[in-house]
Amino acid sequence: MKQLIMVLALLGAATTVQAKKNCTTEPTSKWMSEEDFKKKVEAEGYKISKFKQPGTCYEIYGTNKDGKKVEIYFNPVDGSIVKEK
Repeated sequence: MKQLIMVLALLGAATTVQAKKNCTTEPTSKWMSEEDFKKKVEAEGYKISKFKQPGTCYEIYGTNKDGKKVEIYFNPVDGSIVKEK
């Protein structure tokens, strides 16, 4: 029973690690500042309701220029979209 619990715990940890996005391999010294990044995406028509920095990405929750809800992962170096939901 202990082995089963340990295996399930390890599988859960592996899933959590895989869930993080990898948006860049560049060091944080090369990333845009959060302030500059937010200005950039807002100038593109996004409205940010929540900003996060998971792993090596900048992530926003909000709306696009058409008012549709978005969840987008960006490369923090150049602001390019890595994944959009």
